[in-house]
Amino acid sequence: MRLAGRVAIAAVVVIGMVAGAALWGFHLVNRAGPLEADSAVVIPRGSGLDAISASLTEAGVVDTPLAFVAAAKITGANRALKAGEYAFPAHVSIAEALRILQSGKTVVRRFTVPEGLTSSQVVTLLRDDPSLSGEITSDPAEGTLLPETYHYSWGDGRADMLKRMQTAMQSALKAAWDKRSLSLPLDSPEQALVLASIVEKETSVPQERARVAGVFVNRLLANMRLQSDPTVVYALTQGDGTLGRALTRADWKVESPYNTYVVDGLPPSPIANPGKASLEAVMNPEQHDYVYFVADGTGGHAFAKTLAEHNRNVTRWREVMKRQGDDAAE
Repeated sequence: MRLAGRVAIAAVVVIGMVAGAALWGFHLVNRAGPLEADSAVVIPRGSGLDAISASLTEAGVVDTPLAFVAAAKITGANRALKAGEYAFPAHVSIAEALRILQSGKTVVRRFTVPEGLTSSQVVTLLRDDPSLSGEITSDPAEGTLLPETYHYSWGDGRADMLKRMQTAMQSALKAAWDKRSLSLPLDSPEQALVLASIVEKETSVPQERARVAGVFVNRLLANMRLQSDPTVVYALTQGDGTLGRALTRADWKVESPYNTYVVDGLPPSPIANPGKASLEAVMNPEQHDYVYFVADGTGGHAFAKTLAEHNRNVTRWREVMKRQGDDAAE
């Protein structure tokens, strides 16, 4: 066989081998991957291609890391892979995994701040969330954080989350103040925020917020002390947490600017972070003649216009508590 013939045959063999390797590589990159169920994987900032490949391999997204690396380099995807937390569907292929990492569409997380928490309690929640980064050096002022559900991505900063909560509260407070009743005995949005924080702590029943707000407005108009138990709790704990016990008669006498049993008018600052509903309730309270209320033993409250009626409601509440205590002891 002439040399030219042998060269031609060798060329055909080489071409066949290259074509076969290409087909096999195409198969590896596009075949269903080993991931058994949908899964989220975090790609840390600064990760190189090898580190990303190792993370995906460890998470079970890919089982041929060399194929992943090769595909990324051949397609140029290695220059566009983004850090973050990504959701990978079950049996995702290498090709699709690369497209997901290039998209930058990270997992959207949710951080919920319940109504009525103190700023210290909110900061604790932020510090305990391992998906957030950075430090919080001090607690923000009480009442400056809006309880809400905030969307964020893995690695977002805790300090940035606090700023978002503060901005949201400023916006919510202004919007509520702009729609307030003109008959309110309050001189500023800051005073309304203080009263809203008390209403927030007094009732968790949505339908009662405007009525409870109306009671406190009536007391302010009548120059009566607010006599709110949550303000006493705040005076005792300074916002560090719950008291963990019932209030005593001695507690009601404690000297503190936050104890509305011993001081006139509003406390000097909020006692918690109120939600939008409590802000709106204070800005437009229910108009009525009630000046007293007490728990009714069912989660709500009984309201009264006179002290005699209020005392009867207190007696009924104590009877309910006694029955519930007897039932629990049986």
